[in-house]
Amino acid sequence: MPSIVFRRSRRDALLTLSAAALSLATPALAEGVVSERADRVIRIGNLMPYSGPASAYSIVGRIEQAYFNMINDQGGINGRRIEFISYDDAYNPAKAVEQVRKLVERDQVLLVFSAMGTPTNAAIQKYLNLKQVPQLFAASGATRFGDPQAFPWTMGWQPPYQSEGRVYAKYILATKPTARIAVLYQNDDLGRDLLKGLKDGLGDRAASMIAAEESYEVTEPSVDNHVARMKSSGADVFVSITTPKFAAQSIKAAAALDWHPLYVQALVSASIAAVLRPAGLDASQGLVSAAYNKDAADPQWRDDAGMKRFHAFLDAYAPDVDRGDNSVAYGYGAAQCLVEVLRRAGNDLSRANIMKQAASLQGYAPDTLLPGITVTTAADDFHPIEQLQMMRFSGDHWELFGPVIDGELRN
Repeated sequence: MPSIVFRRSRRDALLTLSAAALSLATPALAEGVVSERADRVIRIGNLMPYSGPASAYSIVGRIEQAYFNMINDQGGINGRRIEFISYDDAYNPAKAVEQVRKLVERDQVLLVFSAMGTPTNAAIQKYLNLKQVPQLFAASGATRFGDPQAFPWTMGWQPPYQSEGRVYAKYILATKPTARIAVLYQNDDLGRDLLKGLKDGLGDRAASMIAAEESYEVTEPSVDNHVARMKSSGADVFVSITTPKFAAQSIKAAAALDWHPLYVQALVSASIAAVLRPAGLDASQGLVSAAYNKDAADPQWRDDAGMKRFHAFLDAYAPDVDRGDNSVAYGYGAAQCLVEVLRRAGNDLSRANIMKQAASLQGYAPDTLLPGITVTTAADDFHPIEQLQMMRFSGDHWELFGPVIDGELRN
């Protein structure tokens, strides 16, 4: 029963998945090809922070497993069932390397899909490219995951952080051209990439407009002191480039300090369920961010055909999840896109063909993407989604405003 995955503890579910995967391991998968006699299984590897500072993102892994359960119940991919092997890396780069070696060398996965996080994906990138194992739809917007010349076996998924930063810069220049900006960013490729995009978008005015910038480490217990220094800088715009735990802390800290700048929250932590509710909806009013997915809790999508399929899936395979968590829509869209790639690959499930199909998506629209935003890739374009729309938090939901903005990056 697919629902068993969601009723057991996370640890038990992972052990069940791993044991099932090991029982199906065959030498035929060693070269990344599923043959007609390889038990008709497509073995997909995954890393998730089921524990640690980024554990709020672990819902992505649960939704992806549930989506593949649905696909298997519908007959699989060209008659082959998906075996999804998901391990906890605790958002720790060293642990990620250990776990990905297990996936490739012991479990003999065809590819690694939707590994979560910038530092962990960076840690496994060289290894997977050396082994010529697809690192497909890495769950990070760092630009390094869209560089087909340097890393031909790695492709990201979400909009690049630099594109997002430029979008925020454009918005700030249009609405507060004399702003004093304070930036708090995570000290990794996530933070540095988005900060670079912000500065690039501000152009020559970056030096005069940015009054303060500070980084934090994911090992820090709290960012409250950073936020206090942001306020003391005299800034009237606060750009928070933070992951969920620290995003919620930042929103709470700003409210406690009675500091009410134009608050820009990076979209990686724009989740109502994982960030805004824990921080307090009252404290979250007026925050702005950017989006590429539909908000599953927004009634405007009630009659949308794609979201009807999304909600029907959740009703059947993950009825207990909070639909206000945008990571739920993320996991669904990424899994749907991988299934599309596998279907297009047909009976040629070589790793090379998987990458060829992933790099041949033109205007593909998973159910959860906003109207006007599509997945488009090419041999020289490994950034599948490069469009965003601004949104503002009001009441208990995000409200979209303005046009869809193309932030395309050129390699």
